[in-house]
Amino acid sequence: MTMYSDSFTKESPARQLGALAATLGRIASSAEKTARTKAIIPMLNECLQFIEWTLSQQTDNAGKELADISVMLKLWRDSWEYAQMDGHLRALLSVQSKKWSEKILESSGLLNS
Repeated sequence: MTMYSDSFTKESPARQLGALAATLGRIASSAEKTARTKAIIPMLNECLQFIEWTLSQQTDNAGKELADISVMLKLWRDSWEYAQMDGHLRALLSVQSKKWSEKILESSGLLNS
């Protein structure tokens, strides 16, 4: 494990989900901006790492949801070279990321603290 992964995995599962939600929120706000398209792949990769690192600490239902999101994030990452040229696809990634971010943040319990 790297220092980054060690730091992440030492956080509570709720805070891990909060970090994932925050990165998804940054994707949502950046995806539609053509000047920010180069930042998307590193953020997608960060989300994928966060999911990998937190998956074992989640309930079965949450784990399945995160696994599904991971599949979609990989598809976005692998097609971003072409998707970034289409404003409709950038908007779709933005909307999807925002919904995922909100759902993950809500399920983390951090909003109830």
